[in-house]
Amino acid sequence: MNTIREEIGIRKDKFNIERKLLVGKIDYINASPVYYGLDHGLVPDWIDMVEGPPAVLNAMIQNLQLDISPVSSAFYGMNYKDLLILPDLSISCHDEVLSVVLMSDFPIEELDGKTVVLTQDSATSSALVRLISARKKIFPRFITKRLRALSDVPYQAHAAMVIGDAAMTQPWEDRFRYRMDLGKLWHDSTGMPFVFALWVVRKECARKRYDEVKKALDLFYRSRRDGYCNIDRVIASGAQRLGLKSSYVRRYFELLHCDLDSLKIKALDYFFLSLYENGLLPEKVDVTFF
Repeated sequence: MNTIREEIGIRKDKFNIERKLLVGKIDYINASPVYYGLDHGLVPDWIDMVEGPPAVLNAMIQNLQLDISPVSSAFYGMNYKDLLILPDLSISCHDEVLSVVLMSDFPIEELDGKTVVLTQDSATSSALVRLISARKKIFPRFITKRLRALSDVPYQAHAAMVIGDAAMTQPWEDRFRYRMDLGKLWHDSTGMPFVFALWVVRKECARKRYDEVKKALDLFYRSRRDGYCNIDRVIASGAQRLGLKSSYVRRYFELLHCDLDSLKIKALDYFFLSLYENGLLPEKVDVTFF
């Protein structure tokens, strides 16, 4: 059986040990607490920060253009043999999340055979919609494309799964009747939290540049601590950027979590096992930490 490295065609790494450590950054406000300190002077001269949406960061770490990055949890599941999870970092929720929603003309139970558009920006959210559908024994027709504005929705769509800042700012209710929060759908079904994104390091980088990766991890912890110590500033910045009320953004950050405790790890294992059992992953996933 081919390894995942062979299947996705990742070339052998050729490290230039002198170059800077390349670190990804999500360009949504959901990761703002984690990057607060890094955004306010903590980035050392041996790190280069690269910003992009989740799908772009996924591709960059797959193509050896990043060493450390947040990635979609499902992407880790598909590439776990090449990656290590950085401990105690995630984007997760215990119930509602607000920024990952399925907008629909119908209740989810009535979407069998209907056209559901999935955003190309998140492997995890797309996998979650497919998994929830499989668990409910409904089989929509899925299309994957860019979904960042109401104008991106095809006319024939009966539902659209949208994420990130666009999920909270675009007037989706002008087109769809129902707003279903995927964090809540998962929690109602399993009683578990859900982990949307993880921070990972490529195994080859961890082996060759262990000390730098350890220092980068410590910087993330310090940066996150600074973020929560300055959460009012994080909220004000997010509200200004998205044109939302501060009270709404505050609630958002109260629902969102950036740690990775034992319960979330258990939920992550269960998510990967469920994807495998429903034919959405080709093999069982070993969750392995740096």
